Amino acid sequence: MATARAGSKATHVRYLILLLLFVITSISYADRATLAMTGPAIAKQLAMSPVAMGYALSSFAFAYVLAQIPGGLLLDRYGSKLVYIAALLLWSLFTLLQGAAGFLTGLSAAVMLFGLRFLMGAAEAPCFPANARIVAAWFPTAERGTASAIFNAAQYFSLVAFAPLMGWLVHDFGWESVFYVMGGLGLLAAAVFASVVRSPRHHKGVNPAELNVIEAGGGLVDMEETRGAGPSQFTWHNVRQVLANRMLLGIYLGQYCINVLTYFFATWFPIYLVQQRHMSILQAGFVSAVPAIFGFIGGVLGGVISDLLLRRTGSLTFARKTPLLLGMLLAMVIVAANYVDSQVMVIVVMTAAFFGKGVASLGWAVIADTSPKQLLGVTGGIFNMAGNTAGIVMPIVVGYIVKATGSFDGALIFVGAHCLLTIFAYFVITQKIERLELRPATPAA
Repeated sequence: MATARAGSKATHVRYLILLLLFVITSISYADRATLAMTGPAIAKQLAMSPVAMGYALSSFAFAYVLAQIPGGLLLDRYGSKLVYIAALLLWSLFTLLQGAAGFLTGLSAAVMLFGLRFLMGAAEAPCFPANARIVAAWFPTAERGTASAIFNAAQYFSLVAFAPLMGWLVHDFGWESVFYVMGGLGLLAAAVFASVVRSPRHHKGVNPAELNVIEAGGGLVDMEETRGAGPSQFTWHNVRQVLANRMLLGIYLGQYCINVLTYFFATWFPIYLVQQRHMSILQAGFVSAVPAIFGFIGGVLGGVISDLLLRRTGSLTFARKTPLLLGMLLAMVIVAANYVDSQVMVIVVMTAAFFGKGVASLGWAVIADTSPKQLLGVTGGIFNMAGNTAGIVMPIVVGYIVKATGSFDGALIFVGAHCLLTIFAYFVITQKIERLELRPATPAA
């Protein structure tokens, strides 16, 4: 890592930017989990079957996946700040409006809820690719693993911070209140983001010493200034390189598999606690926070370990793959929940699995390390599209498994098998981890 210029102590504005990304990402994941936390109450009121609830839980992911590449194009064309603010305002509004479904009944309420959740998914699509762009601009390579792990760990913190809150709101004020509160928080966060975030070179709080640390260490400080300049880098030739590269294909598959675990905890887990482990909604809200706390710790720890290994070995491949392997091996313990009876042991098993999943969640650091500099938004969008296909597949498959068997046992085996597939993706398909350099198109003869 570069050192600051002599006689000048570097500022640390990049950590404030990271904190803001962490908070907003926590809100985004909490918004995704609103239906999981309100699901038992809504299913009872609207008489929804497990399969119907599975499709409802997937409605967000359908739109989220479809909007990834368009979202990446918008980021590369208009920059992270403008697109992020628009996305945050829209998804918060759609979240808030879902509470109005309580004024309707039957099919009309269900259609409104699903439609708004679909729109919310489309609006959230640029969030993680924008996070990756901002981290690539603000952090040197040797800090990028930790920074990416921190904003990615917001998915666990969101359950710690918001699952008990949402459980309490459902219990005391009705399920509609969850959507009003979470939507309002998002609108407030959009105002804060607009006032704080700038590019590193133009942020008033950044002194030359910090800019030197970032730029000399590999931070893409001029990314926002050069967007849209010169000939467009979005060509089908370039997109084909991003889609067909073996290294990236393994990374895409690995992210899909890891997100199977993510979406299980964000969608079916509270319902599993209520239906199979016979907890109340209020209990499920507080209990869901326990694995999430350790998922958060594991997520941050995985990034710290990865950056430490990078500094000591100089091998990006070894540094990123080692925590992933150890984490996925631990996450496989989720299957053991089928063989324990006590509620305490169930939580211990789920906590260990979520901790392991957190340690392994280095995908966004890897994509920041490997994406072509000219197509960070598009490559991040493709990566996030592949990963969040799990948000479509997993809730529906689990819904059918539960309906067919009357139990979540097969569902946990389905989730656990994806840990092995993650290891296969990163260690057999993906080999060396390095930044992809785009090749120019061959002129027509």
